[in-house]
Amino acid sequence: MNKELEIWQFAAEKLKRNESVMLLVVAESSGSSPGRQGFKMIVAKSEMCGSVGGGVMEVKLVEQAKSQIPSFKSKIIEQVHRRNSPAASGMICSGRQTIILFQFDSSHLKIVRAIVSAIKNGQPKILRISSLKFEISDYRAESFDFKFEQSDENNFLYREKLGFKNKLYIIGGGHCALALSEIMSKMDFYITLFDDRPNLNTLSKNKFVHAKKIVESYAEIDEFISSGASHFVVVMTLGYKSDEIVIRKLLDKNFRYFGVLGSRAKMARLLKELKKEGFSGKKLNQIHTPIGLPINSRTPEEIAVSIAAEIIRVKNYESEPH
Repeated sequence: MNKELEIWQFAAEKLKRNESVMLLVVAESSGSSPGRQGFKMIVAKSEMCGSVGGGVMEVKLVEQAKSQIPSFKSKIIEQVHRRNSPAASGMICSGRQTIILFQFDSSHLKIVRAIVSAIKNGQPKILRISSLKFEISDYRAESFDFKFEQSDENNFLYREKLGFKNKLYIIGGGHCALALSEIMSKMDFYITLFDDRPNLNTLSKNKFVHAKKIVESYAEIDEFISSGASHFVVVMTLGYKSDEIVIRKLLDKNFRYFGVLGSRAKMARLLKELKKEGFSGKKLNQIHTPIGLPINSRTPEEIAVSIAAEIIRVKNYESEPH
């Protein structure tokens, strides 16, 4: 299950039982802070769900949250991960983070349920938390995933795009796709799987993706995948010819990541042929192939790990779509 969904479902279940809980969310972070913007926890009196970074810092926050349920107002806490700092968190990893604490009671159940529904159904919404309000609103193509504004200790506004921040398109539903889908399903990606073989065994086994699409031909793949700064594409079809069809159809689009599974020799020959035909050398050079980090992976599971690692590296370190 998606971690974000799990957190909100946990909150809904507690509120349904008329229990008060505390939401902890990392509003912003910098340096080597263990908690990153958007990390969340729900803390109840007897248990919790999620994380804002772990370690002694999190233990202190959880204790504070529990001690202040149910009589509490929202607040922000500034933590510095260095020794001898006025706001020292108990960690020495360097960096800092700002945590919002916001208490829920049964009056918030309707909004929390709406959040659960939006995430489940892939409905774009914006979460808004301020010193006085907790609400969601319609998504209007905002250019941010997270935004935090603070005028003083008691006045702030945190906004976040709810649901999946990234889209992963896997083209080809074989054994490697099945293994990759399982790994990536635990991360912040809405996964769509494509294949032209409706009776494929590994396709029916794949319960990890959010959507499956059987195409008549890979020649129509460009109709289903648009350019996007948060779009990641992995091509792993049955063979060389179908890989070539997909590359031809998608090469002019801009993605955050475009990777193709195949041997070094095979892919070098294919890219050379495409360049001779006049396809952009710059675009061809942006294809990640051989796909994945070079860890001498052999099994479908090892290949999936190497691809997932490369995707994460691009997501976290490279800002420009390809």
